[in-house]
Amino acid sequence: MKEKLQSLSYYRWLIFGVTVLGTFMATLDASIVNVALPIISGELGSQLTTVQWVVTAYLLAISSLLPLFGRAGDVYGRKKIFTNGFLIFTIGSALCGISTDIKLLIASRVIQAIGASMIMANTQALVGAAFPGKDRGRALGIVGTVVALGSMTGPSLGGILVGTVGWSSIFWINLPIGIIAYILGQIVLPTGENRRDESFDFFGAFLFSVGMISLLLVLSEGHEWGWRSYTTISTLLISAVTLAWFVNYEGKLKYPMIDLTLFHRWPFLAGTLSGLFSFMAMFSNNMLMPFYLDNVRNLAPTHIGLLITPFPLMMAVVAPISGYLSERVNLKLLTVGGLSITITGLLYLSGIAPETELWKIALCQACLGIGTGLFQSPNNNSILSSVSAEKLGVAGGINALIRNVGMVSGTAAAVSIFEFKRRIFLENIAVPTSTQLTEAFLSGYHIALLAGACFAAISAIISLNRQSHIR
Repeated sequence: MKEKLQSLSYYRWLIFGVTVLGTFMATLDASIVNVALPIISGELGSQLTTVQWVVTAYLLAISSLLPLFGRAGDVYGRKKIFTNGFLIFTIGSALCGISTDIKLLIASRVIQAIGASMIMANTQALVGAAFPGKDRGRALGIVGTVVALGSMTGPSLGGILVGTVGWSSIFWINLPIGIIAYILGQIVLPTGENRRDESFDFFGAFLFSVGMISLLLVLSEGHEWGWRSYTTISTLLISAVTLAWFVNYEGKLKYPMIDLTLFHRWPFLAGTLSGLFSFMAMFSNNMLMPFYLDNVRNLAPTHIGLLITPFPLMMAVVAPISGYLSERVNLKLLTVGGLSITITGLLYLSGIAPETELWKIALCQACLGIGTGLFQSPNNNSILSSVSAEKLGVAGGINALIRNVGMVSGTAAAVSIFEFKRRIFLENIAVPTSTQLTEAFLSGYHIALLAGACFAAISAIISLNRQSHIR
C-alpha cells in the first residue's frame, strides 16, 4: 500500500496533511487551555499562581526538548519520533482529562508537552524533505497558516467546550485527533533513512534541558521573583553554567545533539536571530493588548477577542502567499517588508490613548498580522534551506525552540518594562485616582510597545544583511 501511495502525484501533499494535523493539534492545545484556567482554579481549589503552571510547565517542557527530539528524528527516523509523539500526547491528554488534583494536572501537561515537542520538532523537517527546492516556501507558508488557525481557534473553541461540557473536555477532544493522526502517520509517512550508526548525545541533552529550563524560568518568573532576588540570580547562574558546559561539551563530540557548526552559516544564524527578535516584538503586543482593552477601555471578553482576531486572521491569509512569493522574489523584500509593517503598527500602538477609535486598533492588529505573515514563511524557508537534508530535524527543532524562547522573552521584557514604568509613575502617589491609574498604565504600555518596535527593527537589520539564495 505504501508503494501505491508513493506513486501518487500528490503523495507529498498527503505527507503535508499528516504533519500539519500535528501542528494544528499542538498549537490549538497551547492556546485552548488559557480560557479554562479560572474554572480549573476554582474546581481544583488552587491559587491562580499555582494553576498558571498548567501553561508554564507545558511551555518550559516543550522549549527544553525541541532540539533533542529534532536530533532524535535525524538519528532514529523522523516518522518514528513524530508518530510516537502523537501517542504520548494522546496519553497525556487522557491523564489531563481525568486529573482531580492540580499537581497531577501539571504533571500530565508535561507528558503532553513531551509528545507535542516530538511532533513540533519534526514537522518542519518532514515538510522540508517532502518539498525540496522552490516548492518549500509555499508549503511552509501553509504551515504558518495552520499555526495561526490553531492559535485563533483555541480560545473560542475552549470557551465553548468549557461553558457547555466542562474544562476536562478541552483535553478529551485531543484523543480522537491523536489516534487518527497516529494511524495516518503510520500509513502515509515515508520511513526514511535510519542512521543508527550515529550515537545519541544523552548527557548533552540533559545539560541543554537544565540550562534552557533555568533560563526560561528566569525570563517568565523574574518579574515576580524580582530581578535582583537570590532565586533569580541563582537560577540564572545555573543556566549560564550548564549552557556554557553544554557548548564546550558539544564541541568535542563527533555526533553532538546540536551541531553548533550550523550557526557558523550566516543564513542559518541570521534566520534564527531574526526570528527570535520578531517573536519578541510580536509578543510585546500580544501580551499587553488584552490588558489595555480590559483595564483602559473596559471591554467585555467577547469584544476583546473580536478586536484581537484580525491578527491571526490576516496572518493565516498572508503566510501562504508570502511562502509562495518566497520561491520567486528576493527574501529580503518579504522579510524586511513584513518587519517594516510590524514596526509601523507597534509605533502607532505606542501612542494610543483611552479615546482611540477601536477600528484603528483593529486595523493595527490586522497590520501586525500581515507583517508577521510576510516575515515568517520566507524566514523559515531560509533557515531550512541553509542546511543539508540530514540536518533538517535539528534545524527544525532549533527553529521551533527560537519561536518559544522569543515568545517567553518578549512577554518577560514587555511585562518588566511595563511594570517598571508604571511603578515609577505611581511611586509618589499614595491613593491614585482612576485617571492616574489609567495614565500610569498607558505610560508603561507605551514604552513597552516602543521596545517591541525596537526588537522588530533589530530583526529587520539582521534580515537586511542575510543571504537570499534558496536552494
